[in-house]
Parts: sequence; structure tokens; C-alpha cells
Amino acid sequence: MDLRGLAPIDCDLHPAVPGMATLLPYMEQHWQDTFIARGIDGLDLALYPPNAPISCRPDWRRDGEKPGSSLIAMQEQALDGFGARFGILNCIYGGPALYSEDMGAAVCRATNDWIRAEWLGPEPRLRASIVVPVQNPELAVAEIERLAPDRRFVQVLLLASGELPLGRRQHWPIYAAAEKHGLPIGIHAGSSNRHAPSGIGWPPYLIQDHATYAQTFQTQLLSLLAEGVFGKFPKLCFVLMESGFTWLPPFLWRAVKMWRGMRREIPWVEQSPDQIFRERVRITVQPADAPADPAQMAELLKMIGSDEMLLFSTDYPHWRFEGQDALPPGFDDALVQKILVDNPLATYPRLKETLS
Repeated sequence: MDLRGLAPIDCDLHPAVPGMATLLPYMEQHWQDTFIARGIDGLDLALYPPNAPISCRPDWRRDGEKPGSSLIAMQEQALDGFGARFGILNCIYGGPALYSEDMGAAVCRATNDWIRAEWLGPEPRLRASIVVPVQNPELAVAEIERLAPDRRFVQVLLLASGELPLGRRQHWPIYAAAEKHGLPIGIHAGSSNRHAPSGIGWPPYLIQDHATYAQTFQTQLLSLLAEGVFGKFPKLCFVLMESGFTWLPPFLWRAVKMWRGMRREIPWVEQSPDQIFRERVRITVQPADAPADPAQMAELLKMIGSDEMLLFSTDYPHWRFEGQDALPPGFDDALVQKILVDNPLATYPRLKETLS
């Protein structure tokens, strides 16, 4: 399907930091000296090695350029290529994964300022997520408070796997700050590598890393549910990015079944988990782990039980599809409109401000 006449809102674009030298001008002198003296560079997360085929669609690669590092390429290939009305930048870089809380905060701050100056400034269609040093909630909240007045930042970005499950109270100040400013929490595939991505240890192959992330997202949703985050922050929305979505029906069924049998353990969860997740969780469509048969897709959507959960994304520059086929087959015209435009606008209140 050619999307260029539908003005979609792309909820997952990936600007890539070319190298630490790019961020140094946005750091205090102390941190510039530290990174230079220690020769620290290349803080890309292991999930997307720049030269791995999945890290960039072949026709989007440019000789001598790191995938995602060129604004001009993103404008031509993603924004113009799909006729995007808006695109949300999610910069997946090493700041949230560093063991040093202060160094992590310095990298996150520089990343956000680089995005603001060199991406949001030149391109009015772009918006961005706030990258925060989740290692230290106090520093993370300070970064949210610093950037929240800039309405081009529309979300707070967390990695799907960190030191602790996301429902733990250590993270609650981050959620309070996000809710205060009307910012969703984006949970993106990626890891600080504190724990193995599977329950049986560390995998030797990249394919295992990617395939096990559905389990990671399910675990985080159950953590948020059981710890009481949805009840504590009733206005907060969570967006899962690069999680896939075909796992939703069996997951929702099992979550409800276990809740009914053990709800006495978590009496603060008063609503059924499937109702909570349908109301408060949104999921980007790429990678679309979807059936090729449109009839099977229709059945899957019926089992999911909501036409509001899915958000459009290309996951640029990652290699997820060919040509214009960013949506899997089986979506009717009304659902396409919701996925491309209506659901993103409902999820990100700050996008509506520009349109109004």
C-alpha cells in the first residue's frame, strides 16, 4: 500500500549518533576531557550492529554513512518516502546503559541536545523522545523537567531491559514526572545488558536476541500491572516499540486467567488485565510479526479486541519490509486510518497542538 497520500504519523524513527565526537560539543568541558582521555566511543547497543543486515534496509544504505546518521537521508527515505506528517525520533544509544550514573546522565543530556539542535531544528516534521539516565531516577527526572517545556519532545524513552523490572518503585518518580507533563512512556527494544535476554542464559546469535524480546515486553507489562503502576499513575500511557503484536491474544488470555486465580495477592489491581492493557498500552506495528493471510489477520485483530492499540511505524532504517509495504495485509480502510493517524494523535497529545 502506498501511504504517501495518507499523511501517516511515524512513531518509531532511529537517528544514529555517528560517534562520540558528535556529542562532545553538547557536553560540559569535564566530560569532553573524560571521553577524550579515556578513548570512549561506539556506545551503540548490541541489538543493532551497524553492519548487520537487519540494521538497515539495503536500498537505504549509503556508502560511508552509519545507518540512520543522516538527516537528509531520513528526510528523503522515511519522511518524504512515506509522506509522513510527523515522525518521532527514538535515539537508541548507550547513555541509559552505562554503569556510571553521572556519565550516563551526561551522554543522555548531550544526546537530547544534539537531537534538538541538529534534527528537530532543521526539520519541522520531527518530534523526539527524551532519553533519560534510568540508572538514577533523580537524574532522569531532572532531564525530563529540563526538556518538557520544549513541546517537540513528546515521550520519555526507556529500554525494555534494564537493571530492574519497570514496575519497581525505583522508577516511579520517572512515571510521576512523565504523567505530570502529559508524556507517554515509550519502552523500546534494547538492553543495558545487566541480564541475559532469555531465562536460560546468554545467547550466542543475534537472532536469539531479537526473537526473545516478545518475552521481555510481556514480563515488563506484568511487572507494571502487578506492582500497581497503572493504578498509581492513571493518566499514563505506555508505548511498546519493536515488540511485535501477534503475541497479544495468548498473553492477554493467560494474564486474565492468572489474575482471576491469584488476584488476592495483588488486590490493588481492580480491573481485569486485558481491560487495563487495552486502555493504557499502545504498540508500534513494525516489526510486523503478522500472518500473510488477510483472513488470519482479521481473526487476530478480533482476538486482540481493540482497534486503538496499534500505531504506525517504519522502524527506519531497520530492515523490516520492502518498498511501501510498511503495513501488513489484512487491515481494512477504517483501521488503516486509525493506525496511521488517529491512534498516534490520541496517544501523543503534543502532536495535536501543532495541528490545532
